[in-house]
Amino acid sequence: MDYFLIITILVGLSAAFGYINVRFLKLPNTIGLMLITIVFTLAIFALSYVDDTLLHAERYIIKQIDFRTVLLDIMLSFLLFAGALHTNFEQLKIQRWPVLVFSTLGVLVSTFLVGVVMYYILPLFGLQVAFIHCLLFGALISPTDPIAVLGILKQAGAPKKLETKIVGESLFNDGVGVVVFLTIFQIASFGTDNIEVSEIFKLFGQEVIGGIGLGAIIGWIVYRLMKSIDDYYIEVIITLAGVMVGTAIAHKFHLSAPLAMVTAGLIVGNDTIRGTAMSEITESYVDKFWELIDILLNALLFVLIGMEMLVLVIEGKYIIAGLLAIPIVLLCRYASLLVPINFFKKRLDFVPKTNLIMTWGGLRGGISIALALGLSDDMNRDLFLVITYIIVVFSILVQGLTIGKLVKWVQKKGFQ
Repeated sequence: MDYFLIITILVGLSAAFGYINVRFLKLPNTIGLMLITIVFTLAIFALSYVDDTLLHAERYIIKQIDFRTVLLDIMLSFLLFAGALHTNFEQLKIQRWPVLVFSTLGVLVSTFLVGVVMYYILPLFGLQVAFIHCLLFGALISPTDPIAVLGILKQAGAPKKLETKIVGESLFNDGVGVVVFLTIFQIASFGTDNIEVSEIFKLFGQEVIGGIGLGAIIGWIVYRLMKSIDDYYIEVIITLAGVMVGTAIAHKFHLSAPLAMVTAGLIVGNDTIRGTAMSEITESYVDKFWELIDILLNALLFVLIGMEMLVLVIEGKYIIAGLLAIPIVLLCRYASLLVPINFFKKRLDFVPKTNLIMTWGGLRGGISIALALGLSDDMNRDLFLVITYIIVVFSILVQGLTIGKLVKWVQKKGFQ
């Protein structure tokens, strides 16, 4: 089966499931698509007792797709650029310090807390896991997904300053989370005795600072090119080329492509730059093009997440560990945000119950599954993949469907 046919099948399923959701379920697109795909996959499992043709076909498709490479090396750059392009830059500038602390210190603290708790909890189920591997799990589960929650927050009428914190944090902590994961992955692969502390800081600095620097250069070049012409067709192509070339350069020089594309997207999407580099018609075409890219890739991503159920190694103790990990991850996220929120809330007039909303609104998505798929067998890949999948499904289906109600409830009660 060639790649064109595989992509055709995935786009066809996305269109069919999207239609069913809009026509009948009327759920937010990301949630509806994943729910329908999971039900579809379960139905194929049930049908396989009679005829396993469809099951083999779906398994074949999943085996042909390297989910980790497709998401982290290709899709993520486009998704983060599109998300950053439509982020309110002025609000983000006001909230820059809490967003910076949430997406760096918050990720690091959450990684450590989750790793420590899982290290002591897993042996209760007869699962002996090395501490460094528990930290790896903490790193892959800590990044939150801006894609799934953005539309829900807008529908709920969440205050702009709260929306900016959650989305801004998610945009940056994707990149930081991947860097933290890769750093711990190298330590786990080569051993603590074979890696110097200076090498860890060098790797982290190169990925983060280099990625942001590259993104700033790409954003500036795109801006200068767009400012020098007035042709909306070519200007749309320039933004697309910026993302693709920037991603290729980041991979070549081992810089963080996610952070580069977030930075470039924020620069190109800045209101000041929009006003000087884009005509009204160019702005409309650029926005609509990237909205379409965002919607299409999201549809494919959440269909793929639903189908990834087929690669899980289902064991009873893995499922119990996964269910127990849900409250652990939520509590660790709440604890990781506690100090920075208390520090900034009086200075920046935070929305009441910001910590509660950011904890429940911090959905996990495809990045966590992609990173879990990148683990090797000796890193307890099967165990952590099942736990991650359970957390992601709960996060999107349960948290995603109730975060809007939580925001409205907090606004109605006016808690302090």
